[in-house]
Amino acid sequence: MSPVFVVLAALTVAGSIAAMTLRNLVHCALAVAVAFAGLAMLFLQLGAEFVGFVQILVYVGAVAILVVFAILLTRATEDSKAGAVFSRTWLSGLVIAAAVFAALGWAVLRSMQGLARGAEQPEVTVQQIGEALMSRFVLPLEIVALLLTAALVGAVIVAMFDREGAR
Repeated sequence: MSPVFVVLAALTVAGSIAAMTLRNLVHCALAVAVAFAGLAMLFLQLGAEFVGFVQILVYVGAVAILVVFAILLTRATEDSKAGAVFSRTWLSGLVIAAAVFAALGWAVLRSMQGLARGAEQPEVTVQQIGEALMSRFVLPLEIVALLLTAALVGAVIVAMFDREGAR
């Protein structure tokens, strides 16, 4: 393993753990953005440039920022209660997570045995994908952009009604 991979993997895992354990929702959303950025860097290191750039544009640039804005606009100031860090059902959640992880690991290990070793992969460049997005798939791309904009406007409207009702 290269040192770059180890650093990126540690950054991604640390961001994910922080997103699960932090009490403040804004900090959790920012930790998720760090985890998404770490995943994007891992994709870029592995040579999957398109997936890495899409991860940066879509998840870090759009989804994470949308989540932060939605939290900031819709949440009233909450008093952080000094209570237990874990819920009462954390043990059952841990058991279920371990069972899901074991099932996924088993499925991945079983699927690796049936893979063909010499199969050729088509050579598709990022430029070809970009040209396809800007020609054949421009309408779905614009619809997704409008949907994200409508979600942000909806969060603003919900926040306005909540603040007027609280007065």
